[in-house]
Amino acid sequence: MSPKTRQVALTIHPYRPAAVSAAVEFVLGMSARGVSCLANAEDRQRLTEHTPDALLDGLEAADVECELMVVFGGDGNILRAAEWAVPRGVPVMGVNLGHVGFLAELEPYEVPALIEHVASGDYQVEERMTIEAVVRDAPAGVEVWRSFAVNEVSLEKLARERMLEVLVRIDGRPLSRWATDGVLVATPTGSTAYAFSAHGPVIWPELSALLLVPLSAHALFARPLVLSDSTVVAIEVLPVPEAAGGVVWCDGRRSFDVSGGMEIEVRRSERPLRLARIDEQPFVERLVRKFGLPVDGWRGAAERDAAHAH
Repeated sequence: MSPKTRQVALTIHPYRPAAVSAAVEFVLGMSARGVSCLANAEDRQRLTEHTPDALLDGLEAADVECELMVVFGGDGNILRAAEWAVPRGVPVMGVNLGHVGFLAELEPYEVPALIEHVASGDYQVEERMTIEAVVRDAPAGVEVWRSFAVNEVSLEKLARERMLEVLVRIDGRPLSRWATDGVLVATPTGSTAYAFSAHGPVIWPELSALLLVPLSAHALFARPLVLSDSTVVAIEVLPVPEAAGGVVWCDGRRSFDVSGGMEIEVRRSERPLRLARIDEQPFVERLVRKFGLPVDGWRGAAERDAAHAH
């Protein structure tokens, strides 16, 4: 009986030709090493004209098995890939073809190294906590919608001219009532995404915590809060006359409309995002690179002072 063919999934940024070029190089490299690549129908169509003889199969089967998903795109594409990978526990590795991000691991010129590392299984997998949102028709009521998020669950107002009235509970106890544009519950991974633009703190991804951020809340106490990862955050949308209601978003990708009387419950999910890495690049280096932080000079100045001292 012949050994089972190894399988690696991939997905491609829908609008970047460079993503197709990098993916073609990867598929051919994998195929030459006897590793089959899996892709959805749209990505397969884009690849097969360049790789007619490669080992390339479909990703649609419910019981498909693979050891890794490689994403040719930016952090947004990794969030899209997470919808498939997180429920299956498949690690995700990103080849960055967008702006500098926090999740994507490699640049396109590093695809030859990627091929060798994947072929030999030479990569590490780190786990990032995710969160789960449950929308109920009333506090402690019937569940009407559920989804997960890698970055954040956000409740946002539907009408520009009207704020939401919400009551936030922490582990079943009331924290505060806010008139607000919305509320975010973010992971450490999401602390550099939407929550960052809402003036939340940056949380190192190794930490396991929840970040609660009110959006433009009219209240004396409306600060971002860093909570235990075992905390359950409940956001009740209060029924206010003429209120337009709100919308719950998970990673800005999956949404559900809510109205007065409904409740959004957010807690840590049991299923993490598994991120595959080739290099151990410290988070501080990603932070410096992403925001172009000024770090040049201090070491040089110290060295010059030491030289003058001698």
